[in-house]
Amino acid sequence: MSQLSFEFEPPQGRNAPPAVADAAQPLTPEDMARQLEQHPNFKVLRRLVPVPDYGPPVPAGTDAVPQAAVRVLILDTETTGLSHASDRIIELALLLVSVDAASGRPFGPVETFEGFEDPGMPIPEVAKQVTGINDDMVRGQRLDDARVQALIDRADLVVAHNAGFDRPFVEARFPGFAHKRWACSFADIDWKAQGADSAKLGALAQDQGWFYDAHRALVDCHALLQVLASPQADGSGTGLARLMAAAAQPSYKLRATGSPFESKDQLKARGYRWDGDAKVWFCSLGSEAALAEELAWLKAEVYGSRRAQVEVEALDALTRYSPRPGRMERRAL
Repeated sequence: MSQLSFEFEPPQGRNAPPAVADAAQPLTPEDMARQLEQHPNFKVLRRLVPVPDYGPPVPAGTDAVPQAAVRVLILDTETTGLSHASDRIIELALLLVSVDAASGRPFGPVETFEGFEDPGMPIPEVAKQVTGINDDMVRGQRLDDARVQALIDRADLVVAHNAGFDRPFVEARFPGFAHKRWACSFADIDWKAQGADSAKLGALAQDQGWFYDAHRALVDCHALLQVLASPQADGSGTGLARLMAAAAQPSYKLRATGSPFESKDQLKARGYRWDGDAKVWFCSLGSEAALAEELAWLKAEVYGSRRAQVEVEALDALTRYSPRPGRMERRAL
């Protein structure tokens, strides 16, 4: 059998790695990673390490005055399935951290909670494969209601990556979540505009140079917090700052009730989605200005001279992503 051998030729010129101070000393993995990072053909990923304390809110040695703190509760669930009506939580993780209201940067210690809960039913095989959680791990377990409620009580804003999934599950199990303001790091940030190819959490972490073992609740929370604590690509602040701003603004769900059948391709191309239960095309809008623009577009491009009334649901951070409806009204076109 023939043998193959490979030689690595160090990059030259401005891409050359810094000289090693002592050739007799073996290179550490970090030394090797830093050398590879100097070469344009390599991108190095490091394992994400949870940050237990983000330090003081103001850089040492400055005279700046800290702004008011917003207590953000990062949340993730693992469940037996996708339906909050019939499936159950099997794992819940929470991180409570203080965030500077002006800069959007976290500071101080991070409080954590993680626990299993027996769903009272066998965990489906697909859920076992996705989460790595089996029946033996949850048998007889119950989430600590008092600890969870204590964290809920102290939170000003709850954040989840796909809050439309997590919020109905945790509200069904812990009603206190229904009285908190929520934001969604998946939907409330335009990740494509930030240069991301995907809004999936694992991909966003990789964009920051991290990898981690996904689909366990606590590590997902740590990954989300570190992604959101990083500056946005457009220089507009951190992801946490974006979410705090989004939670302060109303949003709208616009339903194109009675839209002509022949307009379905236009609506789909515009970004509308089909609600099979209500039999209506709808879209979500982040501001009153965007709503006004969309109403004008519907009048000009979809309904034309037809008399029509469309349905507008106004949502705030207390109802957004929950199964509870917002304030409903009809708008004449």
